[in-house]
Amino acid sequence: MSTGILDTIARVREEVCALHAELTRYELVVWTAGNVSARVPGHELMVIKPSGVSYQDLTPEQMVVTDLYGVPVPGDATGEWGNPALSPSSDTAAHAYVYRHMPEVGGVVHTHSTYATAWAARGESIPCVLTMMSDEFGGSIPVGPFALIGDDSIGHGIVETLKNSNSPAVLMQNHGPFTIGKDAKSAVKAAVMCEEVARTVHIARQLGEPIAIDQSHIDSLYARYQNVYGQ
Repeated sequence: MSTGILDTIARVREEVCALHAELTRYELVVWTAGNVSARVPGHELMVIKPSGVSYQDLTPEQMVVTDLYGVPVPGDATGEWGNPALSPSSDTAAHAYVYRHMPEVGGVVHTHSTYATAWAARGESIPCVLTMMSDEFGGSIPVGPFALIGDDSIGHGIVETLKNSNSPAVLMQNHGPFTIGKDAKSAVKAAVMCEEVARTVHIARQLGEPIAIDQSHIDSLYARYQNVYGQ
């Protein structure tokens, strides 16, 4: 590989490693569960967390480079670029499937955050009863089908659930939330916001039935936030 590609990979490895600290900062993961990945811009490659490595021990060099089928690339696997790569996350096939079928996605995140995972355990979507949800998710946060870990079944469920949704988050039934974004940072933000609204709506339901927001208002809020809000 050319020096330019290696420099890009090194930059993405640093970014992905740093973003894992956000998962622990916002208490979205425990022990070694969860993962962040990022597409390598301009190449059919992705970078993802190694399997079973504690968050406090992660370094950029440990981030695993794979193709978009989840296979570690030769230079990484053999140690040509440094130490031989560790095994990639057990969710790698799911991430890879998303990148293959959603070219607009540049980052994928998976957590087992408590409240969002509780909704997933019930197989229940999170209704859009907050303006924050209208802004960030453009409606409810949907539930994806049950799927076993190990192949790209989870990825297929993510893609099929989100392809006709504004939401960057999906609650995979009995598993937990997966989020997507234009880049890895955006996907991490979606994971943080998903847990926040899951918690708030859960608390609201303990007090009574939350008031749904009219779809026309949801659409207006989403358009404003996506196209006008911020700098």
